[in-house]
This record gives sequence, structure tokens and C-alpha cells, in this order.
Amino acid sequence: MATDKVITATELTTRTPSALALAGQAANEVAARQVFTDYRERKAGNTLRGQDAGLALFADFLATVGIEAGGLATDPEAWRGVTWGLVAAFVRWQLGQGYAVSSVNVRLSTVKTYAKLALKAGTLDATEYALIRAVEGYSRTEAKRVDEGREAAGIPTRNGRKKAEATSLTPEQAKALKAQPNTPQARRDALIMALLLDHGLRVGELAGLLVTDLYLQAGELRFYRPKVDKTQTHRLTDDALRAALAYQVFDASAMGPLLRSSRKDGRLHDVGLSARAITDRLTASRTPGAGHHRPCRCAMWKRPRSPTRGSCWENERMRRRAIASNFGA
Repeated sequence: MATDKVITATELTTRTPSALALAGQAANEVAARQVFTDYRERKAGNTLRGQDAGLALFADFLATVGIEAGGLATDPEAWRGVTWGLVAAFVRWQLGQGYAVSSVNVRLSTVKTYAKLALKAGTLDATEYALIRAVEGYSRTEAKRVDEGREAAGIPTRNGRKKAEATSLTPEQAKALKAQPNTPQARRDALIMALLLDHGLRVGELAGLLVTDLYLQAGELRFYRPKVDKTQTHRLTDDALRAALAYQVFDASAMGPLLRSSRKDGRLHDVGLSARAITDRLTASRTPGAGHHRPCRCAMWKRPRSPTRGSCWENERMRRRAIASNFGA
């Protein structure tokens, strides 16, 4: 005769999820929905714009093979079904479309970053993510070989107007850029060029300088570098100190932004000069290579006895990579 099995209290407790387990599962679901948002809230606007452009191109590629993928930058569900084969094909497709190998590498890195987020969100399994992560980009040597093969096949090696190698500045050109006329706008521009060429400041760092960052009696500039999250002190070079003294005596405000914006008549506003306006001033220069701040920044690194050598990049590897990418060294 069959009898009903009696379930003990211990067995019942084991079978029934605890309150902690239920809470943990609920927390995981909430966290999974927030993975992309949390990541993107931590990134700078320029970083997100670059990533969005790369993911948009990935979506364009997927469309060519009949896959509609919207929201790759924000929606974890958009990554469901993405495989390492699609990622590898995306790399090859870009080469066939004439994109620069360096850009291909950057976009591959972006895809891997967001694939990792999709893994955390539960829309990409661990095995597929491991295979995606194994898709390799190209080293500098490999990139040269790839470009040689593309050139032989009549395939472009880059799109757009950006050159493969940046224009470097000669010492004579650097000296000419720092030799400005004796006018309010020119005195300001002389200080900009000295800080770019002699001290390697980024355009955003120039725009963020305050009058109180200059300690002219000590011959120093103390300022914050957002990209590396450091406050640094630079001993001003002779040219930079000379330009700073002239600008402070005749043109600088008592407080507020150090670099003042220009009026149409050449006089200066009390409003600070923006990063975009600084870039425009560099573009207006007739000296080759001065149309972008990076060749000016990197010019300092070609000089063996810069007083600030080693301080503009976070580490030696980044410094050498910047020189190589801008001067072909």
C-alpha cells in the first residue's frame, strides 16, 4: 500500500529559495539592465562619441549580411546572437572598405568592450565572449604588410583626409610659432604656443588654465590634467616664462580663466578661450603641422633636455607610442 512521503522541515527549507537568494537574483536582474548605462556614465564624451561611431559602423556591416542590429551602444539585447565569426568578418570587411588599420583596431577594441558588457548583462554566453576576445587586431608590422597587400590590390588604405603620418615640426618652425607680434591676441597666442611646444599641454588643459595656476616668481605652472587625473608642476622654459610675463603684465585678467577669448578687433574678452577656439587658432596658423595640437605637444619630446620631459604622458609606453604615431619614430 502506497504511503505519502513526509517532507521534513529541513528538506522544505532546502528546496525553497531563501530570502537572500531571491534578493540576490533580483539584484542581478537590475544590475544586468544597468550594465551599459553604468559603463557609459563613467566615460568622457569624446570616448563615447568614438565608440558610438564604431558601433554604428558595426551595425552597418551587420546590415550588409541581412542582420538588423539597433542600439548596440545602449541595449544589451542587441548583442544576443553576435558571434566571434561576425566580429572577425567585421574586421575583414573594414579592410576591404579601405579603413585605416589603426581605426580597425580601435573599433575591434570597442566591440570587445561592449561584448564584455553583454556578457555581464546575460545576453552573450561566456564561450562566445571568449572567442570574440580572441579575435586579434594588427600590430604595427602586420599593419604595414596588410597595407602593402591592399595597395597592390588597388584597395585604399585609409578613408578621409587624415594622413597616415602626422606632419612634424622642425626647430625653426617651432621658433617661428612662438615669435608672435606685440598685440594682445598675439601675446596670448605666444603663450599658447610656448605651453604646447615646450610643456606638452593638451588643448583641453590649456582651456582649463586659471590665472592662479601661474606662479611667475617661482617660474612655475601648476595645473590639473584630467586625462591622467594628476596635478602637476612644470618649471617654465625661458620662452614660456617670457611669454607668460608679457601676457600677465598687459593682458591677463586678475582672476578667472588664464587665456582670454578674442574680439573681432583683436582685443580680448574676459570670457575664457575654449578648447575649440584654441584649435581654430592653431588651424589658422600658416606653419605646416601647427593645425593640430598633437604635433605641437609631441615636438617637446624630440628635444633631449626638456625640463618637463616624462610628465605629459602617464607612462613611458604611452609617451613612446605617441611619438611613433605622430613622427613615425
